[in-house]
Amino acid sequence: MSQRRKKNSSDGETKPRTSFVNKLFRSSKLRPTKAESRKKSNDLEAADFQPSDDTQKTENILDTAKPLTSEMELGSRMEKNEQFLQKLGRKAVNKCLDLNNCGLTTADMREVVALLPLLPDLEKLDISWNDLIGGTLHSVTQQMHLVSKLKILRLGSCRLTTDDVRALGEALEAIPELEELNLSWNSKVGGNLPLILQKFQEGSKIQTLELVDCDLTSEDGAFVGQLLPMMQNLEVLDLSINRNIGGSLNSIAQGLKSTSNLKVLKLHSCGLSQKSVRILDAAFRYLCELRKLDLSCNKELGGGFEDSSAQLAMLEHLEVLDLHQCSLTIDDVMSLTQVIPLLSSLQELDLSANKKMGGSSENLLSRLRFLPALKSLLINNCALQSETFTALAEASAHLPALEVFDLSWNKCIGGNLKLLLETLKFSESLQVLRLSSCSLVTEDVAVLGSYLLVPKLCWHREPSAPVLQEEGKEGGQPDLWLSPLQSFPAL
Repeated sequence: MSQRRKKNSSDGETKPRTSFVNKLFRSSKLRPTKAESRKKSNDLEAADFQPSDDTQKTENILDTAKPLTSEMELGSRMEKNEQFLQKLGRKAVNKCLDLNNCGLTTADMREVVALLPLLPDLEKLDISWNDLIGGTLHSVTQQMHLVSKLKILRLGSCRLTTDDVRALGEALEAIPELEELNLSWNSKVGGNLPLILQKFQEGSKIQTLELVDCDLTSEDGAFVGQLLPMMQNLEVLDLSINRNIGGSLNSIAQGLKSTSNLKVLKLHSCGLSQKSVRILDAAFRYLCELRKLDLSCNKELGGGFEDSSAQLAMLEHLEVLDLHQCSLTIDDVMSLTQVIPLLSSLQELDLSANKKMGGSSENLLSRLRFLPALKSLLINNCALQSETFTALAEASAHLPALEVFDLSWNKCIGGNLKLLLETLKFSESLQVLRLSSCSLVTEDVAVLGSYLLVPKLCWHREPSAPVLQEEGKEGGQPDLWLSPLQSFPAL
């Protein structure tokens, strides 16, 4: 066959087809072997799904996925697939098929299924943000054995049904090389998580598991805790916006002790409480590789750091710490004052929307000078007072890597901006300074103009605030966000 194809190509008869294959399905086999075809045919005959209104559509989809029987059929199929991808403005690049946010319909899923036999070396499949395909996922999962080398599977916001979830659970066994699974924003995952992940075995290669806003139950959380010891390679775990898993945090934390390779842990808005801090703190000592920790938007967390943050200081590689909107108390701030300055690798710190910091964070902010790698510091809406603002301004002089500085919604800055600019004027790394709704006065803007020694200044308006922008600086354009609904004279 290969000799005949080569001969025909030299005669000029099949050049367009060969060009398409090389361009679209590089590094992939053109069609499955006979053994694969027989296995695929048997699997299709043995498949058993619940009947539904889409039964006829499903049969049509499966017909499309039947093994190719001739070179002519192969060429016709590839031409149709090329037209399908061109319609979506996408293409299969090497080992990646990215169809996220393409508005896929049930009819389009037939074409997706038809693509899979032509991509046996596929490593990434992304059909996220296509909320019209719910109920049809089984047509794809039934063909997963044809793409057994798949490493990344993203199905976020696809309105998966319970049947989809069940079918996916069965299919995961056919892709043992899977390293990343994203099922975020699918509410039917909640209550059914064991159906999906039950096939995960000890030694699983999974590195990233994202289950954001999946309506997970407390039982799902307990199941995750039991599953974690089997995922020794796990590096990213995102359970954010699942408000019911706080009650099963004991199980999750126990499982985390077995994930020593974990680099990212996100528990944003998970219904965590004061007790949760103590539970997590006991697990931190085992997460020596952790780079990012997000506990933000857990409003009941306030008071939990008072006596339960000692192990947090052990995260010597931590680069991102997000505690915004956690209702931090005065005692929390005092405890964090002893911990945060010890995180010498920290690059991003977000303490925003913790209003009780205003009169109690002077010592904490002054000790930020011990974080020389800090690039992003967000302290907006913290009700800072004059003393705390002074301590922060003085500490900023010792942050040579600072690129993003957000002080918005702190009224005390109005009339005192000069104090901050005195320390920032020699900064060579600062790119964004946000001062939205800081009660700036005309004198503040005048001082600001005197310190911005740049070749050219211009004003332009964003939806929420005017922006003063430096033009022509190598490496990007720094933004200065000023108070909204306020007019200033041109500098």
